[in-house]
Amino acid sequence: MTAHSSSKKDSRLHKQRDILFAKFPPGQVPEASDHLAAKESLEVEPHIEKRVVAVGYELTQYTLGDLEEELVEKGFHLDNTLLSKLTRALIHYVEETQLHNLDAPEYRLKRSDEAYVRAWEQHPHGDHDDTPPEWREYK
Repeated sequence: MTAHSSSKKDSRLHKQRDILFAKFPPGQVPEASDHLAAKESLEVEPHIEKRVVAVGYELTQYTLGDLEEELVEKGFHLDNTLLSKLTRALIHYVEETQLHNLDAPEYRLKRSDEAYVRAWEQHPHGDHDDTPPEWREYK
């Protein structure tokens, strides 16, 4: 596998996935790995005996869904067992959610409270008692 060079590499965004192919037609793994290896910043490692192409990528550049969709459009057949479909659907959902969250602004409740705290500290308020101490202790 070739390593992707990035000045600021976030391990949460680097993904290692396996693309599992159907048994028929045979010989898909070498062809698919050659096709994917032509892509920039994509790590590709074929495992012919397992019918798998292992891929490594930065989530900001690729998603498993996009890579699989491209392979299907090129005529490759992915494994369609129930387990494979569920696994792929979960990975697609997780990656889409992670990408969506990268674009979302950070929600900071504390920052909005800081303005109120500062204003409260500088403004005279009801916490001050003008009663002399000797009168406050009178019982």
